[in-house]
Amino acid sequence: MTDVRDAITRAHRDEWARVVAILSRRFGDLDIAEESAGEAFAVAVERWPTDGVPPNPGAWLTTTAYRKGIDRIRRDAARSGKHREAMMVFDDDPPEPLGAIDDDRLRLVFTCCHPALPAEAQVALTLRLVCGLTTADVAHAFLVPEATMAARITRAKHKISKAHIPYQVPSAAQLPERVRAVLEVVYLVFTTGHTAPSGETLLRSDLTERAHDLARMLRQLLPDDRDVAALLALILLTDARRDARVGPTGALMLLADQDRSRWDRAAIEEGVALLGEALTQRAPSRFALMAAIAAVHDEAGTWDDTDWTEIRGLYDLLLQTWPSPVVAMNRAIATGFAVGPAEGLEELDSLALEPMLARYGYLSAARADFLKRLGRDSEAISAYEEAVLLTQNDAERLFLIGALDEFRRTRRE
Repeated sequence: MTDVRDAITRAHRDEWARVVAILSRRFGDLDIAEESAGEAFAVAVERWPTDGVPPNPGAWLTTTAYRKGIDRIRRDAARSGKHREAMMVFDDDPPEPLGAIDDDRLRLVFTCCHPALPAEAQVALTLRLVCGLTTADVAHAFLVPEATMAARITRAKHKISKAHIPYQVPSAAQLPERVRAVLEVVYLVFTTGHTAPSGETLLRSDLTERAHDLARMLRQLLPDDRDVAALLALILLTDARRDARVGPTGALMLLADQDRSRWDRAAIEEGVALLGEALTQRAPSRFALMAAIAAVHDEAGTWDDTDWTEIRGLYDLLLQTWPSPVVAMNRAIATGFAVGPAEGLEELDSLALEPMLARYGYLSAARADFLKRLGRDSEAISAYEEAVLLTQNDAERLFLIGALDEFRRTRRE
């Protein structure tokens, strides 16, 4: 039974986007595609334990989902001819050019990232449809309530339908202006996998690997685009530390405590080379600056060798390029290491009223660390407790609980 559950989990990770994308092209309706894919996976959960895992899970799921979609269209046909017409139009490959690259998943990404949609809706819809994240996980990635995100996704899908947004990859001439939204999508897919918004594990390698694949595909598509190079560099330089981020028992390992011999040096070398290319722009992009910060960490032989002054300066540039409360928080943390915990804490406390950070556990955790280093024990304990309450990822929460328990123990000794 465990093997079957694992097979279903792998199939969802590997095949969800492809099934939704194929059905979207066939039916021209995102709701039908998503619901039919969901029904197909539900059938798999019911049948595979008895019938066995099919030799080709992806083909089985696509066929099952397609049949579910046809059933849905036939049920709706009695009330309206719209879906019957849609089936007739999309039953074969669309007659218009497929665009610069023929890939169903990328076609779905560009549909979700159409400029007719608000930027936040583009990313949210892609996370939901391409990556199969729950609405709750997408909401947490955006730091907004689940109900808000559900409404945002629904409005985006209706907009695609009403505006007749084409399901295709843009032409080569259109790609440069359209790719910026796609880069944002790929980045958020990566960050959601790098530290899972919720659940038992610290990371979701299925999402980080999917983001990596999409970034490489874009790199092949636009080899001269510096922003694409910067994003791929950022993913490589950040994900190079993946194996060292958890200990043998699955416990979270802070950057200061990681075994740097486990870092992927080949990925770091490739990322640094791409970063050099990205930094040839007159004004480095947001992704290039973030990649540069990651490179400073990767190239430090030990935690004590980290050049926090350089990192702080890079965050200053990043705040000019991409002003954000989260960037300001990270700049404050860098200040705490470059200058001192009192200065870092002062910067963190100045961000206390930022709505985006009101329920952001990292802010409380950073405050706890600085307060502990300053000997303000009671305040540190309160900050740790707040961080535990605000953290939904089990690995991070267990780490914080352990740090709090250890701090309390040492105070009693």
